[in-house]
Formats: sequence, structure tokens, C-alpha cells
Amino acid sequence: MHLVPAERAGHRTIDGHRVCDAIAAIGDPGRVRAWADRFSLLADPNRLALLLALHRAGPLAVSDLAVATGMRDPAVSQALRLLRAAGTVTGEKEGRVVRYRVVDEATARLLDEYGAEYRAEYGADVRS
Repeated sequence: MHLVPAERAGHRTIDGHRVCDAIAAIGDPGRVRAWADRFSLLADPNRLALLLALHRAGPLAVSDLAVATGMRDPAVSQALRLLRAAGTVTGEKEGRVVRYRVVDEATARLLDEYGAEYRAEYGADVRS
């Protein structure tokens, strides 16, 4: 039980080797927190819809995202502010228009998984 922290070393275990495997699987608490924060962003259906739209369709402006998701412009802007602060999306200004895109690679991989699951379930492209 070489991975068990000293403060937990005295606790009784049933499968000590599995406890060590579990501790190794959990890894660094900071990394666990980062993933929990990422999942928290994805847990909101509106933010997830925005991310799916951006990931699949490419850079989009607030008004285009509002039409695509059925959200109002201010709600889209607020969600994008949160996603931008988290480092999940970035905005690129072209004249007076700001187009947003997904920049977090881990989030992009999760969104890819959604697309793969959708295609497997419905036999169609997500754009269909």
C-alpha cells in the first residue's frame, strides 16, 4: 500500500492493491479539479449546445449562435464570457464582429465523442 497517504495508512482495507490502483487512477488533485470544472461547464445544456455548435460549425458570432441554439443574444454573450474565462473558447475580432471557437483540446475531444455517439446511434452526421 505504497500509494496510501500517511494520514490514511492506518485505515483498514479489503483489497490493498486495488486501493493503490484507485489512488493512481485518481492522480493529482489539481488535475481532478480541472476536469471537474470542465464537466461543470458541459453540464449546462445551453453552454453545451454552444460548444457543440462552435466545435462542429467553426467560428461563429454571437447572433449566429443565438439563432442556432434558440437562445437570446445576451444569454449567448453571458455563456461565452464564462467559457472564455475558463479558457474553453476564444473570440477573434474581425472588424466589428467577434467570432468564437473552441480552443480547449480536452473539451474538443469530449465534443468529438458526442459526435461519434450521435453517428453511431442515428447513423447520420451531427449536421443532418
